[in-house]
Amino acid sequence: MDARTAQPRRSGALAALDTTLLPVWILLSAVSGGLKAEDDAMEELATEKEAEESHRQDSVNLLTFILLLTLTILTIWLFKHRRVRFLHETGLAMIYGLLVGVILRYGIPATSYHNKTPPSCSLKEGPVSTLLLNVSGKFFEYTLKGEINSREIHNVEQNDMLRKVTFDPEVFFNILLPPIIFHAGYSLKKRNFFRNLGSILTYAFLGTAISCFVIGNLMYGVVKLMQVVGQLTDKFYYTDCLFFGAIISATDPVTVLAIFNELHADGDLYALLFGESVMNDAVAIVLSSSIVAYQPAGANTHMFDASAFFKSVGVFLGIFSGSFVMGAATGVVTALVTKFTKLHCFPLLETALFFLMSWSTFLLAEACGFTGVVAVLFCGITQAHYTYNNLSEESTKRTKQLFEVLHFLAENFIFSYMGLALFTFQNHIFSPIFIIGAFISIFIGRAFNIYPLSFLLNLGRRHKIKGNFQHMMMFAGLRGAMAFALAIRDTATYARQMMFTTTLLIVFFTVWVFGGGTTPMLSWLHIRVGVDPDQDQQPCGDSFQVLQGDGPQAEGQSKTKQESAWLFRLWYTFDHNYLKPILTHSGPPLTSTLPAYCGPLASCLTSPQAYECPL
Repeated sequence: MDARTAQPRRSGALAALDTTLLPVWILLSAVSGGLKAEDDAMEELATEKEAEESHRQDSVNLLTFILLLTLTILTIWLFKHRRVRFLHETGLAMIYGLLVGVILRYGIPATSYHNKTPPSCSLKEGPVSTLLLNVSGKFFEYTLKGEINSREIHNVEQNDMLRKVTFDPEVFFNILLPPIIFHAGYSLKKRNFFRNLGSILTYAFLGTAISCFVIGNLMYGVVKLMQVVGQLTDKFYYTDCLFFGAIISATDPVTVLAIFNELHADGDLYALLFGESVMNDAVAIVLSSSIVAYQPAGANTHMFDASAFFKSVGVFLGIFSGSFVMGAATGVVTALVTKFTKLHCFPLLETALFFLMSWSTFLLAEACGFTGVVAVLFCGITQAHYTYNNLSEESTKRTKQLFEVLHFLAENFIFSYMGLALFTFQNHIFSPIFIIGAFISIFIGRAFNIYPLSFLLNLGRRHKIKGNFQHMMMFAGLRGAMAFALAIRDTATYARQMMFTTTLLIVFFTVWVFGGGTTPMLSWLHIRVGVDPDQDQQPCGDSFQVLQGDGPQAEGQSKTKQESAWLFRLWYTFDHNYLKPILTHSGPPLTSTLPAYCGPLASCLTSPQAYECPL
């Protein structure tokens, strides 16, 4: 009986307690709501303040790069004025980037967007305190794990600051790279380039593939050696070595070619180096993407087996050919638009359209899964061969100067950032064995590229690639912007971080040492300089132009035909008789080259200025 009566009394006591605490719960809820609103307001204010500070920091970072470029330009002027050639502007830009990186890393104190006064004590190793609350049947647990000391706050803030100036590969590939590659195609000396086209494609395609596999296999041996001596702390697969071979095979002899251009070195050697460097950039991009896309799924071996190899070859050929077609098609469309409209009456609109169509080629190719480098390169070559002839005199000057300036600024910005990245990148892995092995491997890979292929090419060339040319090409195999950008695109794993650090050091060494030694090497190898760059150019700036009549011009035309391969002569005839008249105002009228039943179409497409050079 007592037990039965005790239960209602206990229930009544709990009910009374709940009734007594009800105002307390209401008060706590009100206070909690007020605190939450206050916290939300403070959080919003802190967010606005942080956004404002972030905007200021971004402005400072951009201003830093602008000042770097300004200082580089002024120093370049001084070097050109004093005729100093032992250090090119790209090497200067890297040195200035290194100095700024040191200042950012060690000379500027970290700043915080939050409370700048660190706590006076640290409870990192003390006991853990727990607070348990029951609100309306819900339990809330709060754990006090300790306070972060001031040194940790400093490191977090400094890392955040360095992270803001970390290079974004997408900025490089979508903004900085297109004007560099387009300018390479647009300013191409077509006669020397196409006269050596077979050799250029051999070095670029077959040579880059040979270099990739030679370097990849040698570096796999280096990795095995590192495992034996205990210098490897994480996984490093065979496909990682092949990937490193692909990205480091992208040569970028910007310094050498600039000195060649300044000294007017031999045109054929310039064309071979220039064409190979531009084309193998594209080959390296597609090759590295193919290796990454088709590495086997097995996480234990990651061996690049035969099926993966042939799949990669297929993907490579498909991407490259698709990119080529897309770039050429964009150039053809631009040529047709400029021919059949009167945009030349408005040079500003003409230049703007030309610029946008050229840049959009890169983005269109990337959006379709191709490679923008190949597309924008052949777009530049097509634009120079066709669209350039349709532009007004003012637009021809504007387009050349515009892309020349963009090329110069983008290139020097990239090399400035390379110097900066040595100190701002926070996950460097320096391995002496890997670095030394990489230097030896790229030297052997370059040798396997140049000398055997030159021997094979000379078997079928009328104008042989001389031994001093081969030595200069071997010497001029610098690594630069493309290798750097491909390496920094993925630094998530231990292997990729080590590859990026090594690539950065290789770029520094080759640009400073081999770039600075270009002039003495030209003299030592007895390569002629002071060659007139226009001595092989035809009138109107068109290496494919056919001129009627006798005299020196006809003799030059005959020389061009004799030096050209049969495939080039076949293309020359087709281009002169059909493509030039359709896409430009030059060439013979289509009424004389097309069949009679195409008369109305030929009359519609033929320009009245068919035999005249464009203004």
